[in-house]
Amino acid sequence: MDNNKNKESFLKGALILGAAGVVVKIMGAFFRIPLGNLIGSTGMGYYQAVYPVYTLFLTLATAGFPTALAKLVSEKRAIGDFGGAAKTFKVASTVLFLTGLVSFCIFYFGADFIVNGIMKNEGALASMKAIAPALLFVPLMSSFRGYFQGRREMSKIAISQMVEQFFRVVLGIAIAYYWMVSFGPEQGAAGGVLGAAIGGFASIVFLVLAYLKGSKKRKMEIESSKNFKVESTKTVLKRILYVAIPITIGACVMPLVNMVDSVVVVRRLQESGFDVDTANSLLGQLTGMAMATVNLPVFIDQAIGMSLVPSISEACALNQMGRAKREARNGIKLILIIVLPCAFGLAALSTPIMNLLYPSETGAIGSMLFACAPSAIFLGLIYAQNGILQGMGKPMVPVIALAIGMVFKVVLSYTLTGIPSINIFGSAVGTLAAYGVASLIEFLYIKKHLNMKFSKKEFIIKPLLTVTTMFVVVKICYALTFKVLASNAISTLLSIMVGGIVYVVVLLAIGGMRKEEILMMPKGEKIYRMLKKLKLMS
Repeated sequence: MDNNKNKESFLKGALILGAAGVVVKIMGAFFRIPLGNLIGSTGMGYYQAVYPVYTLFLTLATAGFPTALAKLVSEKRAIGDFGGAAKTFKVASTVLFLTGLVSFCIFYFGADFIVNGIMKNEGALASMKAIAPALLFVPLMSSFRGYFQGRREMSKIAISQMVEQFFRVVLGIAIAYYWMVSFGPEQGAAGGVLGAAIGGFASIVFLVLAYLKGSKKRKMEIESSKNFKVESTKTVLKRILYVAIPITIGACVMPLVNMVDSVVVVRRLQESGFDVDTANSLLGQLTGMAMATVNLPVFIDQAIGMSLVPSISEACALNQMGRAKREARNGIKLILIIVLPCAFGLAALSTPIMNLLYPSETGAIGSMLFACAPSAIFLGLIYAQNGILQGMGKPMVPVIALAIGMVFKVVLSYTLTGIPSINIFGSAVGTLAAYGVASLIEFLYIKKHLNMKFSKKEFIIKPLLTVTTMFVVVKICYALTFKVLASNAISTLLSIMVGGIVYVVVLLAIGGMRKEEILMMPKGEKIYRMLKKLKLMS
C-alpha cells in the first residue's frame, strides 16, 4: 500500500472533520454565548452542574465503544474481512443501545438523589431531567460514527455533527428563551440542555439513512470475503470489550475532573467565605465561560485524534511500523501547530475576549481565561496521543496517565479553592496540572515504544519563537487600536486577524513547516505553489 496515499488519507480525514468542527463550533458559539447572556452566570451554574454528570453517564454508556469499533473495523477491512467488520458493528450498536437505555433510566429516575443528595444544588433538578433523553439517542449515534470512522468515511460523521449541532442550537436557544422568560434561570438552563437530546435524535436519523444508502456496497464487500471464518457473537463482544473497557475507564477521568468542580469546588468556596449564589456564579464563569472558550479549538484536536485511530490501527495490523511512527509524529506536530497559537492568543487577549463574549459579566472573568489558556496545549496533546495509543492497541496507557492527572486535580483544587485569596483560580490550576501531567506521561510512552526521536529545534524552539512573536504583536496591536478606536470589539477582532497572519508568516519564514509536510496535505501541491509565489517557502 502506498505510504503517501495513507498519509494523505489521515490528513484528509482530519481536514474533513476539522472543517466540520469549525462549522459546529461557530454554531456552538451561537448557542453557548447567547445562552450565557440569556440565563446569566446563575443559570450557567445550573447548566454546568448538570453537564459534567451527563457527560460522565454518557461516557460510561458509550466512550470506549466507538473508538474500539473504529479500530476493529479498520483492522478487519485492512485484511479484507468485510463480513467481520459488519458483524462487529452490529454487536457494538446493540450493546450501545442497551447501555443507553439503562443510563437514561438511572439518570432520569435518579435525578432527585443525584441533585439533592450528592450535589446539594436543587436548582439543577429541572436541567438534570431535561437532558436525560439524550442518553437514549447519543449512544446509538456514537456506534454509527465509530463504524464510519473505521471505514474512513469521515464526511458522514462530519455531516451528522453539523445536523446534531444545528438542531441543538436552534431549538435549545428557542426553548431556553421561552422557559427563561416564563419561569426563570432554573427552567431556562433546562431548556438549554434539552437541546442535546433534540440534536442527538436528529443526528441518528441522518446516520441511519446514510447507513441504509450504502447497504448495496456493503453487501458486495461481504460477498467477496466469505473465505474468512465467521466469529461468534461472544467472540466479537470479547474483542470489543477488550479495547473498549480501558478506553471507557480512561474517558471517565475527564468528566470526573469536571465533576470535581461541580461537587468539590462550590463546597470549598462556601467554606472559605463565599455564599452559595456567589460560589455557583464563580463556577459558571470559570467552567461555563472561561473553560468553554479554551475548549473552542478542541474540535480540531478531536478530528486529528479520530483520524489517527484507524490510520495507526491499519499500519499496525499490516506491521508497517515505519508508517505508524511517521503518522504519530505528524499528528503530534499538527496538534502543536494548532494549539500553541490558540493558547498564546487567548492569553494575550484574555480580558478583551471575555468582555467581547460576555459583556454583562463582571469580576475577574478575563483573569480566569488567562489562567485556563495553557490547558489548551495539553488538552490538544491528550486527544492526539490518545488516538495514537488506541491505534497502537495500548488503551490502558491513557487510563493510567489520566488517573494520575486526576489525583493532581483533586488535591490542588481542594486545597487551593479553600484559600480565600486564590478561590476559584485554584480549580484552574488543578485542571492545568491534570492535563499537563497526563499529556507528559502519554508522550514519554509513545516516544519510547515507537522509538521516536523529536528534534528540540523543530518541536520546541521554532514553535515557541513563533507564538512568542505572535503574542507580543497581538498585545501591541490591541493597545494601539484600542487607543485610536476606543472599541473593544473592533480592536479584539483586528488583533486576532493580525495575530493569525503573523503566526503563519513567522512559522513559514523560520521553517516551522517543511515542503514535504505541505505536500502531504490535501491539495498540498497547490498550497505549496501559492506559498512559493508569496515567497513564504523556497
